[in-house]
Amino acid sequence: MADSTTFAVADSPFPSLEPVETVLASFNPVISMAADTSEDAIIEAAKGAKALFVTYAQITAKVIDTLDGCGAIGRFGIGLDNIDLEAATAAGIPVVYAPQYCLDEVSDHTMALLLTAARKTALADKLVKQGRWEMPAVVPIMRFRGKTMGLVGFGNIAQLVAVKAQAFGINVIASDPYVKPEVAAAKGVELVEFDALLERSDYVSVHAPLTPATENMFSTDAFAKMKSTAYIVNTARGGLIDTKALVTALDAGELAGAGLDVLPQEPPAEDDPILSRDDVVINPHTSFYSEDALLDLQTTVAGDILTVLNGGQPKWPANPDVFK
Repeated sequence: MADSTTFAVADSPFPSLEPVETVLASFNPVISMAADTSEDAIIEAAKGAKALFVTYAQITAKVIDTLDGCGAIGRFGIGLDNIDLEAATAAGIPVVYAPQYCLDEVSDHTMALLLTAARKTALADKLVKQGRWEMPAVVPIMRFRGKTMGLVGFGNIAQLVAVKAQAFGINVIASDPYVKPEVAAAKGVELVEFDALLERSDYVSVHAPLTPATENMFSTDAFAKMKSTAYIVNTARGGLIDTKALVTALDAGELAGAGLDVLPQEPPAEDDPILSRDDVVINPHTSFYSEDALLDLQTTVAGDILTVLNGGQPKWPANPDVFK
């Protein structure tokens, strides 16, 4: 049997890493799992590892500087804000990820949260189970057809949300400084400035990356510009919405409700006021999930790691400058 090769895993939400091990079978892989998500634990697990896999843990410059002989870092997910890409590039370590693994899941979940919040199905279910079979407790509810949805960010997921929202008769607009108007027009979507989107939208769906420039982009000022009947949905990153300001805006009647799959702190504190609201639907960061998506995620990332270790060009490099 071929000599075994160590692959480090900083953290894993998966019930099994068997799909990864199957893809890397030619290396006779041995998984070294970090004891926890601290820098020291990840550094210890990664000693002598051929590659490092990560989901949510922070892969800092300190961690990267200790990766002796590591040929690649694989991020199980779409966002890259938990990896110091600059440090990885400086160290000559390719980072790969899976930008297309859960497009259907997140876009479906976006619509599910919108429908649940705006049709008030979760609240109605709660009331019925409390013995309250009554319509007045959930009014008003408005028709979707003819309303306007504003997409903040118009990448792959948002473009699928647009198609699904249009199927409900919803007009779709979007704000994204990196997308050309003709790209949006091809999807039947009007590209507008951010403030115009806030003012025009009956539903706002957030699909932006989390950066220093976008953190808390939805706070007091943004909520004040929205319609008092509007709903906001976030399946992107929790830090994009200031939830304290959201609670204040809801109390002030500045918007009607929200559907949140992500929060600034996950899990939230038990006394977080956002948890006690009937006008906010909250899910535990599950929009990415389906059995199919998890299989796609593991095999996509492991496949690119395999390609890199065999001297090839990965399909989804996050820092392509490494290969120049």
